[in-house]
Amino acid sequence: MLLISTYVAQSPIEGLGVFAGEYVPRGSLIWKLNPKFDIFVHETEIGTLPAHMKGFIARYTYPHLEMQGYRVLDADNGRFMNHSLAPNTDFRIFDTGYALVDIAEGEEITCNYHEFDPGFVGFLPGMAATTLDAQLHANGR
Repeated sequence: MLLISTYVAQSPIEGLGVFAGEYVPRGSLIWKLNPKFDIFVHETEIGTLPAHMKGFIARYTYPHLEMQGYRVLDADNGRFMNHSLAPNTDFRIFDTGYALVDIAEGEEITCNYHEFDPGFVGFLPGMAATTLDAQLHANGR
């Protein structure tokens, strides 16, 4: 769950992004895993979903690194946070996210997806759903 004020808007990185609705000082805790706002979906549930929902799950979830077989869906603006190899946040500790630098009000908030999704390979049309299907198949689901 995001712990700071944010909004979603067009991003110069890709599609929509998350932008700071307030000034965020370097070192601030900006996100904390909260099961009331971060939905856990078990991989066995995904196979029965229609194709468009499998694509949604593939794009907007990431593996729960401490609960085997679960994926996490942020129910707030966090799901629109864009990937960057030079992010302004740190998500290396699975259940928390911090500001690496001062983030100005109106600045896009970015993260490195590899910090919490070791299988992330990027987004190309159809790639996310195909990658998730391959992961589920490899896990016997």
